[in-house]
Amino acid sequence: MRKIISFLCFLLPVTLFAQIRGNNIVVNVFPDHTDWNYKVGEKAHFDVEVRKSGTLLQNVSVDFEAGPDMYPEVKKSGVVLKDGTMKWTGQMKSPGFYRLKVIATVDGKKYDGMCTAAFSPEKIMPETKCPDDFDAFWKNTLDEARKNQLDVKKRLLPERCTEEVNVYEVSYVNNRPGSRMYGILCVPVKPGRYPALLRVPGAGVRPYGGDVWTASQGAIVLEIGVHGIPVTMEQQVYDNLQHGALDGYWNTNLDDPYRNAYRRIVTGAVRAVDFIASMPEWNGTQLGVTGSSQGGFLSLAVAALDSRVTFLAAVHDAMCDYESALKGKACGWPHYFYGQKNPDMKKVEGARYYDGINFARRVKCAGWYSFGYNDDVVPPSTAWSVYNVVDAPKTISLYQMTRHFWYQEQWDEWEAFLLRQMGLNE
Repeated sequence: MRKIISFLCFLLPVTLFAQIRGNNIVVNVFPDHTDWNYKVGEKAHFDVEVRKSGTLLQNVSVDFEAGPDMYPEVKKSGVVLKDGTMKWTGQMKSPGFYRLKVIATVDGKKYDGMCTAAFSPEKIMPETKCPDDFDAFWKNTLDEARKNQLDVKKRLLPERCTEEVNVYEVSYVNNRPGSRMYGILCVPVKPGRYPALLRVPGAGVRPYGGDVWTASQGAIVLEIGVHGIPVTMEQQVYDNLQHGALDGYWNTNLDDPYRNAYRRIVTGAVRAVDFIASMPEWNGTQLGVTGSSQGGFLSLAVAALDSRVTFLAAVHDAMCDYESALKGKACGWPHYFYGQKNPDMKKVEGARYYDGINFARRVKCAGWYSFGYNDDVVPPSTAWSVYNVVDAPKTISLYQMTRHFWYQEQWDEWEAFLLRQMGLNE
C-alpha cells in the first residue's frame, strides 16, 4: 500500500500541473462583414475591444496603425480608450488588403490584435514577371541533376517504427555526386502498393520526425529536409547551423540564378519524386506534395516541374510575388525588395526564377490552398495572387484570423484533403 501511495504522490505533480494557455488580456479587432471581404470602394467598419477576464478594460492606452497591408498610412500612439472600445473605418481604391493593428499596454506589457479586410481579392494579380527562359532553365537544371544515379541509402529507425509503419532515415543524390538530400520515409508494414505523399519543409534548420500517422492510413510518406544534412542529429547541431553557416540561406546569390541556394533545394525536392517513383511500393497513380510557408512555395515548384504529381496542398505559401514591392504593394516573404527605391535589377531578375507565382502559373494538378488574412509574414494578397493565377482544379479555404500559424480546423481539413486525394478516406 505504501508503494502505491508513493507512486500516486509521484504522479500527482505531473497530472495536476496546470498548462499555460492564452492571455487574460485580449485585444479583439473585427470587421462588420463576417467573411472579411469587401468590394473596392466599399467602407470596412472595424470594432476594437480590449478585454480583461472577458470584460471591457477601462482607460486603456493603445497604439495603432491602419492602411494597406505592409504600408500603413496612419500611426497613432498613446490613445486612451475610456470604455475599452474604439471604432475605425477604412477602404481601398484597388484590390488588396487593409489592416488595422492595435497594441494595448497594460501593466507594462503589450498585447496586440489585428484585422485585415480584403477588397475584391479575387481580382488581385501579381506583379512578378516571368523570364523568357524559365522553362528551359528548369528543364536543363533537372536534366543535369538526373544524370546522377539516386544511390538511395536507407537506415531503419526501430525506435520510431510501429506495428503498422516502418520508419527509415533515407538519403539520395541530388544535383551532383556527393550532394545528398536527407529525409524520413514512412512505409506501411503490410506488403502492397500505396499512394504517396511528399512533405516539404518550411524555412529554417531542424530535425524531422516523419509522418507516421498518415502512413498508418495506408500511404508512403517522405518528409525531407533541404540542407543536405542528416535529419536525425541532436537539436544543438541544427541550432548552430541556423545561427552559423545556414543563417539567411534564403538570401544566397539572389543575383545569380545558377548559384541561388534554392536551385539546389528545388532540385532536391523534385528528385524526391524520382525517389518515390523508384519505390516498388508506390502504386504508380497518386502522388502528392504538401507544405506550408517555404513548403508552400516548394509544393508549387514540385507540382509545376513534375507531371507525376497528381495533387498539392499549399498552406500560407511564402516566396510569391516579390516584385509587388516595386509597385508599393505587399510582397512575399522574404520581402527581398520591400522598402527599396532603387533595387539591384540583377537581383530582381534573378529572383524571378524562384518566385512561386511563376511556378503556380504552370501547375496542372488539383490543389488545396489555405491561408489567413492576418498573416504578417506571408501577405494574404500574395497568397490570393497564387490562387488567382492557377489554371487547374483548385479549392480555397480561408481562415481569416490566422497569422502565420494553423488552426486545428484548418489542419483537419488539410489532412482530409490529402487522404481524399489518395483514396484513403472514402
